[in-house]
Amino acid sequence: MGWLPLKSQKMKIVTILGARPQFIKAAAVNRAIQTFSKRKDRIQEILVHTGQHYDYLMDKVFFEELELPTPDYHLGVGSGSHARQTGIMLEKIEAVLQKEKPEVVMVYGDTNSTLSGALAAAKLNIPVAHVEAGLRSYNRNMPEEMNRLLTDHLSTHLLCPTAQAVRNLLKEGIKDGEGRIVKNVGDVMYDSILYYSKIAEKKSTILKDLGLFTPNSVGAIHELPLHRTPNYYLATLHRAENTDDPRRLKSILRALNEIGKNTPTVLPLHPRTKKMMKVHHLFSFKNIKFIEPVSYLDMLKLEKNAKAILTDSGGIQKEAYWLKVPCFTLREETEWVETVKSGWNVLVGTRMKRIVKEVSHQEGRRSKTRLFERYPKEKEIFGDGKASQKIVKILMGHFG
Repeated sequence: MGWLPLKSQKMKIVTILGARPQFIKAAAVNRAIQTFSKRKDRIQEILVHTGQHYDYLMDKVFFEELELPTPDYHLGVGSGSHARQTGIMLEKIEAVLQKEKPEVVMVYGDTNSTLSGALAAAKLNIPVAHVEAGLRSYNRNMPEEMNRLLTDHLSTHLLCPTAQAVRNLLKEGIKDGEGRIVKNVGDVMYDSILYYSKIAEKKSTILKDLGLFTPNSVGAIHELPLHRTPNYYLATLHRAENTDDPRRLKSILRALNEIGKNTPTVLPLHPRTKKMMKVHHLFSFKNIKFIEPVSYLDMLKLEKNAKAILTDSGGIQKEAYWLKVPCFTLREETEWVETVKSGWNVLVGTRMKRIVKEVSHQEGRRSKTRLFERYPKEKEIFGDGKASQKIVKILMGHFG
């Protein structure tokens, strides 16, 4: 049974977070909320960190870099099966919502935290705003796909990153009107990359720290952002479908090692990937530079200066697109179909020979002008960099 929210001068939003990509998205919206609140003093945001993905030091670095306030609640859920995680989160989030009595609950993306937040809110008759609504890979074997589907059907405010996402929802009978708001607001991660990439260029020393560039006659390493030649590939690997299948994991690592023969491959190790590599004794790859997970600013710096990126991450596919770095996606499908249609992203699957062949065929795609001359409208696929402001205005227009 629900309730009437407490009447006050401020609209109260409870934001549910559980993984680092969600921190990045929430930071952009939080900045918009703070800007709006300074002018009208009408919004209060309560941050809830489920602890789905949790490393105290790395989380601390992320929150500091992103200028995101310390969470008001940390639920400490930790790892576990999907059912266990979701069940514990559902119980703990419900308790927070009963205490805070918000006008709206905001969730991001497609994690177990996303679904748990949406489900807890919906059962208490609290409106749900889903940022990044409408994404579909159409692979129901992926837990993320089920989380997206269920969250969208529970949500009242579907805040889509692209026109394609709106069309995906329409196919499922979810449309603007009849008690729902469905809007293409643009991608909040685009807001973030516009804001943080400049900061990363100034503050991050990761290239120097890893010895990925050497000085030349023009000047010192930190003085040459425009004169460097990319001398490494960057890879990320974290999805359970790849890490938990030993054949796929070995195949991908062999491909990264082969690609790294002449140009080294840098791989920040996700905890899940590292664990499974230990289980299967998969560390004998001389051409892969394994490093610990890095901060957001360091990751942006690595992405921006890479020769190419190989990844199974949805967010990094987009970041590669925005930074104009060739991307090879280690999956058979993607929810970010726009990056593939543009020609900048290539789906290469997980077989070693195919990955190596595709990368060798795509050398030279670094040009920053050729793609957008061919696809002039592609620049605005993900909005104008003001998605966060649009989200806040929509919520204020409805609840304020």
